[in-house]
Amino acid sequence: MTDQTATKPSALFVCVHNAGRSQMAAGFLRALSGGAVEVRSAGSMPAEQINPVAVEAMLELGIDIRAEKPKVLTTDAVEQSDVVITMGCGDVCPFFPGKRYEDWTLEDPAGQGIESVRPIRDEIRGRIVALLDELGVEAVPLA
Repeated sequence: MTDQTATKPSALFVCVHNAGRSQMAAGFLRALSGGAVEVRSAGSMPAEQINPVAVEAMLELGIDIRAEKPKVLTTDAVEQSDVVITMGCGDVCPFFPGKRYEDWTLEDPAGQGIESVRPIRDEIRGRIVALLDELGVEAVPLA
């Protein structure tokens, strides 16, 4: 099997709308892993667009997630990921034995101003750094 995920760890971030928390987490993992981790994100009921305040909060740290689009959660995405991290979406995620699941309890940034979203963003960053450590991937400094 020549699947790239066999050599590179992969993570899937899932929240309801795939517009805030999961997109910020995916942006951090892409940036901080330097491409060493395959990153996916999805939502159980995807929004039409990414939360503009989440985009703004990430741009403050030099991470641009403006091109990302909310995606619907698929069984394939779960199946292809080593770690599945849920954020407030309850039991909608398909479960596969042998997969590592984590549930991150994070406040939803939807409808909140930048001052409220920054602490959520910073908590996600800390969790991503810890996840990289658990995956044996050294975090690269943000530009």
